[in-house]
Amino acid sequence: VTVRADSLTAHYRTGQKGDTEIWRIVADGNVRISTEKETATGDKGVYDIDNGVLVMTGKIVRLDTPTEKISAKQSLEYWDTKRVAVARGNALAIKDGRELRADVLTAHLKETKKGALELARMEAFGNVEVATQSEVARAEYGDYDPDTGIANMAGSVKISRGTSQLNGEFAEVNMKT
Repeated sequence: VTVRADSLTAHYRTGQKGDTEIWRIVADGNVRISTEKETATGDKGVYDIDNGVLVMTGKIVRLDTPTEKISAKQSLEYWDTKRVAVARGNALAIKDGRELRADVLTAHLKETKKGALELARMEAFGNVEVATQSEVARAEYGDYDPDTGIANMAGSVKISRGTSQLNGEFAEVNMKT
């Protein structure tokens, strides 16, 4: 992992064996955190090493992977031990030409046989919008399973295609078809 920023601050403490250890890293200004396959950008980043939590904030926070792009206008959190990412504030996830928007997006990740992380499930809360090239579905809550391509939506559901619209309280949307 490489961390770049205008300013990096490492917080040290005395460890159990009397040596010093870093327990918190703060990156401020033009933050870019990257691995071989992922890049996260924002205005500020704080990594709590003890809890394995990275919080990025800024006007627009973004995470790019080989298959997904996630952005938010408030914050992007990654909880390493729980393998959960949370995008807050007009959050947007894009994959294979499909878009998922909401006030808050929560991505539950799983480890592949090769040790990489991939999306296992995505939850969306508040002002949820799922868009394909021909349809838009809106609701208050959404739960998406990328393996099946099914998005379950609940609360004031509206599905629009062209001039047609379906309204209800629950919908199951097949994002693959």
